Amino acid sequence: MLLMTAANLPAVDTPPALQIRQKTLKNGLKIVAAEDRSRPVINLQVWYHVGSKDEKPGHAGFAHLFEHIMFRGSKNVGPEEHMRLVRQAGGVVNAYTGFDTTVYWETFPSNYLERMLWLEADRMASLDVSEENFRKEREVVKEERRLRVENPPYGNLLEEVLRNAYVRYPYRHSPIGSAEDLDRATLADVRAFHSTYYVPNNATLILVGDFDSAEAFRLVEKHFGPIPRGRPVPRVRTKEPARKTRREASLTDPKAPLDAVVAAYHLPPAGHPDSHALEIAASILSAGQSSRLYRKLVYEDQSALAAQGEALFLEGPSLFFSYAIANPGKDIREILAEMEKILAEMAAKPVSQAELDKAKNQILASFILDRESMQTKADFLGKCAVLLRDPARYNTEIENYRRVTAADVQRVVAAYLAPERQTRVFIHPAPGAGK
Repeated sequence: MLLMTAANLPAVDTPPALQIRQKTLKNGLKIVAAEDRSRPVINLQVWYHVGSKDEKPGHAGFAHLFEHIMFRGSKNVGPEEHMRLVRQAGGVVNAYTGFDTTVYWETFPSNYLERMLWLEADRMASLDVSEENFRKEREVVKEERRLRVENPPYGNLLEEVLRNAYVRYPYRHSPIGSAEDLDRATLADVRAFHSTYYVPNNATLILVGDFDSAEAFRLVEKHFGPIPRGRPVPRVRTKEPARKTRREASLTDPKAPLDAVVAAYHLPPAGHPDSHALEIAASILSAGQSSRLYRKLVYEDQSALAAQGEALFLEGPSLFFSYAIANPGKDIREILAEMEKILAEMAAKPVSQAELDKAKNQILASFILDRESMQTKADFLGKCAVLLRDPARYNTEIENYRRVTAADVQRVVAAYLAPERQTRVFIHPAPGAGK
C-alpha cells in the first residue's frame, strides 16, 4: 500500500475553490466572505470604490490623502491606535490607493474578528477629518511624492505617459497626487470628498479565513448596520476617444543619466474577454530575461541597458507599456523602431508553442502561488467583487488563461498594439549631464 505524503502527492494545478457567501446590508454595504479553516487566521479588507480617477480636476491626491487620514483616529480610536490595536493582537495592517479603489486591510488571529470589525466600522462612521489631521497627512503625502516621483531618475515617467496617453479619461493623473493641488485644497474640499465616497454604499467588506459565516455576518450587521447610507455615489462617465493616430512627447529629466523611451497602447478594461490573451502577450514580450524585448534589445543588439513592459488592467480604459533605457552612445529612436518591429512580428505570425506554454506556465504558477495566504486570496476576491463585479470569478478566471491560443495572442497584438494606437514618450538627460 502506497502512503501519500507531501513528497509524492500529485501536483495540483488549480487553487482550491472558495465557497463564497454574499450579503448586502440595508445601508448598501456589500459583504463577500469565504471560510478557510486551514489556519486560525483571518484577512479582513474594506474596499472603498474610490481612487485617483474619481478626483475632480484640481483635487489630485485626495484618495491617497485619505489612505493616510484613515489612520488618524475616529470617535473611539485615537491617532495611530488602529494600527497599535491590530499589532497588539499579533496582526499586520496596511492600506493602498490605486486608480479605481482604496483598500484597507488587516490579517490577524481569528479570535480577534470582532475587534477588527469594530475598528473598521468606527472609522467608517466617525473618521476625524480635522484641520490638524488634514495638514499633517498632506505633508506626509507630499514627502512620499518627493521620494517616489520627484527625486529618483525617471521618477516622473509614469505621470508623463499617463498625461499623454489619455486625452479625457481621468487616468491622466496618477494616484500619488499633486503637491500643488493638495496645497490649494481646503478642509471643506477634503470633507466633501470624504462624505461622498467613504460611505457604506460605496464599500465592500471582504473576509477570508477561519470564521463561521453566519456569526461573521451577524457581527458585521452589529457594527456596520447602524452607519447611515450615504448619498448616491457619482461615477466616471467620461469616454476616452479611440486612438487613430500616433502621439509623441519628449521631455528632459535632469536626473536621468541616459535616454529612455516608453511606448504605450490602450487596452480594454480588466475582465474583458481579450484581457487574458493580452496578459499572455505581455508576458511573452517582457517577462524576464528570455522575453522578446529583453532578449533582442539587451542581449542580442546590446542597444539597451534595460527593456521591459507591463499590461496595466484597470476598471476603465487600460494600458500596455513597454520601455527601454539606451546604452551610452545608442540611438533611442532606433531602439524604439526595434521595439515596434518586435510587436509587428507578433502581429504577423503566431508565437511558438514553447513561448505560449512558458508564458501560460508563468501566469498559472503565479496564479496558484498567489492563492496560498489568506491575504492574497482576499486580494483577488476583492478584485473580482469590486472591479470585475462578480466574486464568483475567483473560481473561474484560471480557465480563461488556459484557453488562450497562439492565434488569440496574434489577434490581440494586431488589434491593440498597432502602430496608430501608440503613445511614445522620450526622456532625455539635461544637456551636459554626466560630463
